[in-house]
Amino acid sequence: MDEVILETRLPDIKSFYIGKVRDLYDLGDKLLIVATDRISAFDIVLPTGIPYKGKILTALSEFWFDFTGHIVDNHFITTDVAEFPAELQKYSDILAGRSMIVRKTKRIDIECVARAYLAGSAWRSYKEKGSICGIKLPPGLRESDKLPEPIFTPTTKVEPGHDRELTESEVENMVGRNVAQKIRGNSLQLLAAVSAEVESKGLILSDTKFEFGFYNGAIILIDEAFTPDSSRFWSMDDYEPGRPQRSFDKQYVRDYLEEINWDKKPPAPHLPDEVVKKTTERYFEAYRRITGKQEL
Repeated sequence: MDEVILETRLPDIKSFYIGKVRDLYDLGDKLLIVATDRISAFDIVLPTGIPYKGKILTALSEFWFDFTGHIVDNHFITTDVAEFPAELQKYSDILAGRSMIVRKTKRIDIECVARAYLAGSAWRSYKEKGSICGIKLPPGLRESDKLPEPIFTPTTKVEPGHDRELTESEVENMVGRNVAQKIRGNSLQLLAAVSAEVESKGLILSDTKFEFGFYNGAIILIDEAFTPDSSRFWSMDDYEPGRPQRSFDKQYVRDYLEEINWDKKPPAPHLPDEVVKKTTERYFEAYRRITGKQEL
């Protein structure tokens, strides 16, 4: 069993940002991104980690950055610890397999969500308003239905843990028309390319979210790419519209927390071994089906 890493301690490396899952360190014109084994549910980090999760997220991001690089440039430089700066070499046991060096960018503060199917918050919004981010959808759609065409449904953080839908005009007001059109176009292009690729492997990409940033005046893809934490993957084998689908992410965790009637406020409860085991298996299954590799 791989050691579970809930936090990284690199005391002589300047911290840049601590996220729900990733720890970022400042390397001047570059960043070190370390994917821990932390897992969050309902926007709260749980005290129990998921073995191998950080390594799977890193491996999948590297896979997809390479696959999509000809469509949209990205911030990825390397995951090879041997190529890391000298000051990081003493931390190689912690960093190996779960970290990457990336180019530092000026982040665009919009979460770019692209959707091909009606699920999650989009389904809730559709039931309530018949629309998502100001985009009117036809009546009579069921949960998990394929949308008439893919849509761009951006959000922004109003406060930690809470997203607010943005309309196309709101995005233009925030970043300007040219940038708004670019991130929308990039998001839909990436969704289309990866959807076609995973369909050849028996998977459906329901929806995914991206972050973009400016690097030398160009807009590039940053953060992570098409992982089970940022994307909703389903298996074609058991896809059935009209109900929630079995997804390759933290479904077991959310289901367990709902079963025990957790009030979704800190402190979060510890997860039982069986939930941890099944969650690890789902992340591994996503990795194997997407990459074709059996081991990390």
